[in-house]
Amino acid sequence: MANQQHTLQQLNRRLAKETWPSRLTTNLLRSLRDLTERYGLSIAAGHILLLDGRWYVTHVGLLEYAKRHRCYGMQVDAVSEFCDPASKRWAFRATAFLSRSCRGFVGFGDADPSNVSVLVRGAEMRIAETRAVNRALRKAYGIGICSVEEIGTVPNPVEKLPPQNANGNGNGAGPKSAIASARSSASTSSIPNW
Repeated sequence: MANQQHTLQQLNRRLAKETWPSRLTTNLLRSLRDLTERYGLSIAAGHILLLDGRWYVTHVGLLEYAKRHRCYGMQVDAVSEFCDPASKRWAFRATAFLSRSCRGFVGFGDADPSNVSVLVRGAEMRIAETRAVNRALRKAYGIGICSVEEIGTVPNPVEKLPPQNANGNGNGAGPKSAIASARSSASTSSIPNW
C-alpha cells in the first residue's frame, strides 16, 4: 500500500510538472503531495485539476473516493420552491450516507445561466444536481478543497450576464440567495457540525 501511494505521488508530481510547468510552486507541489497521501487522488484519472493557482477535486474524483470507502448511498432531491424551469434555475439537496446507520451529510447545489459555463448552457439542472452531490460527498469525507463543478464561470467579455453583488450571491434575487435560506432553515439534526 505504501509503495502504491509512493508511485501515485511520483506520477502526480510528474504529470503536474508536465501539465502546468509554469504555474507550479513549491506550496502547490506540497499540497498535491498531501492530497495524494490523504485521499489518493490522481491527476491521470482526472480526480484533481489545477485552476488559477488552486487544486480542485472533480466529480469523478469524489465518486471514486466514495466508492473506495464504500459509501452506503446518496439521496438527491430538487428543492422545488427554489426551482424555476422557465428561467433555468435549479436547486438540489443531496444527502450522502456513509453507512446504514449514518444520519447523512447534506449538501446543496444550485445552477442557472449566470453561474454555469457557456459550454454547458441548457444543462443547468444536471449541474445543480452535481454540485449538490459534490458538496455532500466533500462534507461526508472531510475533503476541504472545492470541487471544480461547484465554481461558477468567469464570464467571457462578450457574454452579457446580470450584475452580481459583492457578497457573491448573484443579483440578490436568484437561487443562491434562496439556497442560503434553505441552508439556514434546514434541519440541523442531520447536518454534522464541522
